[in-house]
Amino acid sequence: MAKAAAKTWRIGIAGLGTVGAGLLNLLSERPQFAPAGGRVAIGGVSARSRSRPRPFDIANLPWFDDPVALATSPAIDLFVELIGGSDGPAKAAVEAALRAGKPVVTANKALIAEHGAELAALAEEAGAPLLFEAAVMGGTPAVKMLREAMVGDEIKSVAGILNGTCNYILTEMEATGRSFAEVLGEAQRLGYAEADPTMDVGGFDAAHKISILAALAFGCAPNFAAAEIEGIDQVDLLDIRLARDLGYRIKLVASADRSPDGVLVRVHPSLAPLNHPLAQAGGALNALFIEGARIGRIFLQGPGAGAGPTAAAVAADIADVATGAVRPVFQAPARTLAPFTPVDPSKSVGRAYLRFLVKDEPGVIAAVSETLAEAGVSIESFLQKPVEDAGGVPIVLTTHAVAESVLKAAIGRIAGLPAVIDRPRLLRIARI
Repeated sequence: MAKAAAKTWRIGIAGLGTVGAGLLNLLSERPQFAPAGGRVAIGGVSARSRSRPRPFDIANLPWFDDPVALATSPAIDLFVELIGGSDGPAKAAVEAALRAGKPVVTANKALIAEHGAELAALAEEAGAPLLFEAAVMGGTPAVKMLREAMVGDEIKSVAGILNGTCNYILTEMEATGRSFAEVLGEAQRLGYAEADPTMDVGGFDAAHKISILAALAFGCAPNFAAAEIEGIDQVDLLDIRLARDLGYRIKLVASADRSPDGVLVRVHPSLAPLNHPLAQAGGALNALFIEGARIGRIFLQGPGAGAGPTAAAVAADIADVATGAVRPVFQAPARTLAPFTPVDPSKSVGRAYLRFLVKDEPGVIAAVSETLAEAGVSIESFLQKPVEDAGGVPIVLTTHAVAESVLKAAIGRIAGLPAVIDRPRLLRIARI
């Protein structure tokens, strides 16, 4: 009997920015990239501008002005969406491809975090795979770890550094002593940060990613709207220095924790001990802890962005489609998915870092300590260190575990003390 000819997968790529360019380069450099013994060919491309200068030649590639037309074209078997954005052309093209029964691979975290449940239902109704490994941690396989390797365990929590731009900024602030604004400007010049950096430094990019990981970990629908989000734009160089004196390093930590009351998803600047793996993940690296009831804790670290790593993650998803791998988009059938029940953040319990800027006068430390004690907040460590040009004397302390509602009530009372110059600064200590 003659052997059946290997299938050629004709791919349509919408979006020719950093990741799209990386994917085209990968496919040109690896012409033998052949999942399941088949072949991969470019059936069409689409982007906002055909004439924009690019580091590769697209003259011989079929061009589509409309990504929706590409997504539904008979000339392609698989649609790769690299446009970005939670709505607009990206969403329309992905929906069109799925309705046409075409597999979809995307790197779009905003789209999956905000519309993942409805897209999963559409994909399952059409019998078309929807894969998004590259949407979280770039080339580091966090999605596959949760959706495949740990599917037999019960996940208790996921937490880590999910935004390379913020990690780069915080690393450089500590290493060079420069302000947030100075390092952000450098990050923009180097291409680590966008001209409008709000999605990154405001914590929204990390919130999209942790919302996806929470859905995969806990078998629920993504619930981005329930995430508590705080970025790094208010992180002061003074706190970076004082935290280090206490044995900590400030990182933007995204976390999702499951409890009997529901799921708490948060993104906020947090203190990690200097010897902790998260504290040691510098520059633009991403890092993630996954804790399972049976497997225990697993740690992943790697590049969270960039043309090469992210394109490799897209290629891995293409390979999954080509090999016929079939699994639910979020571990459970789409019809059973429901948004997780959010936990009231004020009820969460944890340790904290507090900084007060006070007048240099007798009795201030006693007044702060007494106010915390009366509120039920126990002090773990204490540091008073004169800092030049601080406008006062910084008092820094860390607390034992305390309910957030209790802690914030105590902060409000301290803010009203006559010797306190400005509102106290609160940072959480990472619970990982």
